[in-house]
Amino acid sequence: MIASSIRERILIVDDEANVRSILHAHLENGGTECVSSPNAFDALNKIEEQHFSLIISDVMMPGMSGMELLRLVKKQEPETAFIMITGLMDINTAIDSLRTGAFDFITKPFELPAIQRSVDRALERRRLLIENRYYQEELERKVRERTFELNEALHDVEESYKITLEALVAALDAREHETQAHSQRVREYTLALAEALNLNPDMLVHVGRGALLHDVGKIGVRDSILLKPGRLSQSEWVEMRRHPQIGYEILKSIDFLASAAEIVLCHQERWDGKGYPNALSGSEIPLGARIFAVVDTLDAMTSNRPYRRALSFEAAREEIRVCAGTQFDPRVADAFLNMPPESWMAIHDSVNRLHQEQGCLDVLCLNSNTCQ
Repeated sequence: MIASSIRERILIVDDEANVRSILHAHLENGGTECVSSPNAFDALNKIEEQHFSLIISDVMMPGMSGMELLRLVKKQEPETAFIMITGLMDINTAIDSLRTGAFDFITKPFELPAIQRSVDRALERRRLLIENRYYQEELERKVRERTFELNEALHDVEESYKITLEALVAALDAREHETQAHSQRVREYTLALAEALNLNPDMLVHVGRGALLHDVGKIGVRDSILLKPGRLSQSEWVEMRRHPQIGYEILKSIDFLASAAEIVLCHQERWDGKGYPNALSGSEIPLGARIFAVVDTLDAMTSNRPYRRALSFEAAREEIRVCAGTQFDPRVADAFLNMPPESWMAIHDSVNRLHQEQGCLDVLCLNSNTCQ
């Protein structure tokens, strides 16, 4: 709140000494502090030295008019109240003064009660304007504080989500002993390729989550199938191919994972429509899933599997080149092939190094020559 006990100070500007004297005596009797000036130049000097709540000025004065003084005051101190007085009733001058910011326009000869009422209203209006500004500034300050606190809280929640999701995925990767850190690698691969395709930041978040969680549906696949060292039978493949739908059902009702759930559902679809679970083709497949399909193949081929050793990055690149337009979106495949092999190898090594530093056993590419 603005303190109401502060005494108001009024500046009276008029080249007629008797007018200044009458106004000065009357207004000070009403409880306000008054200062007088014989002209606008003297008034400007006093304004530099003291703060005034209200200025009462004659319009016609030698040297500088009251209108010129009004414009200067409003430019420097827009919250200062201003009342114009004049000996000539000029409607155009009255309108101009009000448009410029004067609160009231009074003609001489004036009645002192009328002057007092105008002064009281002008000062009250000024107080309300200042209080409104104060409340607005205070509100904006509180909004900034609450926004900062909310952003901090959201950041903490997001970090908690991230840690929880990564712990879940690490557990899933650990279940498949030959795919340690697979989900973290494909997430980083996916984000690198998505950035090369100029996806916006919001899309990158969803695509990254979808890549990280792509195999969450394998929770519903039996170990005897998931960890089988040989090729799967037809009935076993039927069960294995349920994992995208299972993952989608797990994630779809979680608001912040709804977009990621679509990628999880479609991550085994193919550009030519021969994938699963819904045999989608072309642009029917979400872009995030099309991106993931390329890098998932990269990681699968360059990682050890129960039935074979890891292949080289060059072999994986050649496979992706050959399958562009059938298994893979050709535009996504081209973006992948335009990136240097060293960038993918750097991501691979960086994720594996972090995985090892966290105390996890990394069994991928045990023979470093196979990963070159």
